[in-house]
Amino acid sequence: MTTLSPGKLWGMRRMADQNGRFKMVAVDQRPPIKNPIKAARGTAEAPYEDVAGFKLMLVRELQAEASAMLLDPHFALPQGLSVLSPAKGLIVTLEDSIFRETPGGRLSSEIDDWSVEKIKRCGGDAVKVLAWYRPDADLSVNLAQQDFTRRIGDACARYDIPFLFELLVYPLARDTHQTTDYVEMQGKHAHHVLDSVREFAKPEYGIDVFKLESPVPAKGIGDADRTLTQKLFNEMGALCGRPWVMLSAGASMAEFKTVMEYAYAAGASGYLAGRAIWAEPFKAFPDWDAIRSGLRGRSVPYMAELNALTDQAGLPWFDHPLYGGKAGVEHPDASFRHRYGVM
Repeated sequence: MTTLSPGKLWGMRRMADQNGRFKMVAVDQRPPIKNPIKAARGTAEAPYEDVAGFKLMLVRELQAEASAMLLDPHFALPQGLSVLSPAKGLIVTLEDSIFRETPGGRLSSEIDDWSVEKIKRCGGDAVKVLAWYRPDADLSVNLAQQDFTRRIGDACARYDIPFLFELLVYPLARDTHQTTDYVEMQGKHAHHVLDSVREFAKPEYGIDVFKLESPVPAKGIGDADRTLTQKLFNEMGALCGRPWVMLSAGASMAEFKTVMEYAYAAGASGYLAGRAIWAEPFKAFPDWDAIRSGLRGRSVPYMAELNALTDQAGLPWFDHPLYGGKAGVEHPDASFRHRYGVM
């Protein structure tokens, strides 16, 4: 049976509800929030108060249905920390939303002057990192992405905090569907998703929870071959080797709920989603009253539906085979007492 260090165990418990299922809301999006605001305002950059104000509204309105909230350090965390309930888990973003596009693929990096240590110091219960990855990108790019991830995994182990890792495939220069937007890649191949999971499931990366996209396009998933789709989800779940949740990648409410049905049948432990929950009300920007009304009238009831499905079909994270159905913690042996000063 795999055991968890005290900090990682506590962080995993903080992210989940009391039954071990993850019901997490992403409020860390930057381009998907900044770009519509910029367009609506007709400005070169999205006003800080608009971006931060919308994120604060999301925390206020959605946290009651969530087990944890994912905040970014620039816009969501400064004010959100004061309104987020202490009963909710706090996940904090580490990666910069501005990636480097090269002829051979995308390169990720941390936010300047931000680190795993600082996330731990500000009270974070987990570190979230998104890494763009294509198994068929240039070798030098993939090695850099692997080193980036491995370095963060090492830091999370050092500071004893869970590492929540998000993977997204993306178009290479030779692909037809080109975009730098944070949306599901059109024409993506299932084997790119599965091979990416296979790589980062290796113990050397130190990942505690995977945040994954659907192995088949979420758009139109209701029309997909159910047997084949479930087989791909099952393979993805088997490859993880640890608890995993699903991301929404801009899918509609109906599409994401269908994605979750497949995911739970394959052993997922919950969701970490943003736009599937709040994108529709956000279309009313800059009418703040309409946005708030939409969050209360559409997003909150939708989360209640997702949560009911999660309660019914989601696998508690501590029941994952990695933990033998009983997640252990390193205590109360001599190494624990020595490390933490327990006499």
